[in-house]
Amino acid sequence: MASRPELILASASPRRLALLNQIGIEPEHLVPADVDETPEKGELPRKLAARLADEKALSAQHKARTAGFAQNALVLSGDTVVAVGRRILPKAETMEEASECLQLLSGRSHRVFTSVTVLTPGNQMRRRLVETRIRFKRLSTREIEAYLASAEWRGKAGGYAIQGIAGAFVLKLVGSYSAVVGLPLHETVSLLAGEGYPVHFNWLNLANLSSV
Repeated sequence: MASRPELILASASPRRLALLNQIGIEPEHLVPADVDETPEKGELPRKLAARLADEKALSAQHKARTAGFAQNALVLSGDTVVAVGRRILPKAETMEEASECLQLLSGRSHRVFTSVTVLTPGNQMRRRLVETRIRFKRLSTREIEAYLASAEWRGKAGGYAIQGIAGAFVLKLVGSYSAVVGLPLHETVSLLAGEGYPVHFNWLNLANLSSV
């Protein structure tokens, strides 16, 4: 019987790790990827998400192999891009960026593109891209100022975290909630199971533990 493949998560995001843990998956290795996330000239949001997810997987695989471990591991990566039309919103690092994002999103619809990539030991790439449509309520100046003060927006695509306070801003969501958080769970399970990762075996282990 073939040995159980190891899994590398190409991210330092606690959100993505928590989502994997939610479905019974604990990666053997966390290898944050080093990639330039600047959009290319004229690059569309969905293309950016797919490209960055692929590049993160390749970066993490290279780092792992250079360090001499996980030669035969699957690499899982993801990237999330928030956009209004063709305009790509930044992963807000300053209060000014976050404020601009929130004012733009206030009272209107936007799209969240999340791409997930699985890179095999033989360098085959499997990818799924999920598009989710979200509509925000109209935000008052007080709400924006209070949200900025929370600092929850820092490092988040579009300047907000739907799993936190900003969940109260959402009037409508069509698509995958987990994808907006950072990893589409249905697609992730499909990709991993398709490459021989024992997702369901892990579920059986969880069931056994819960019965003890």
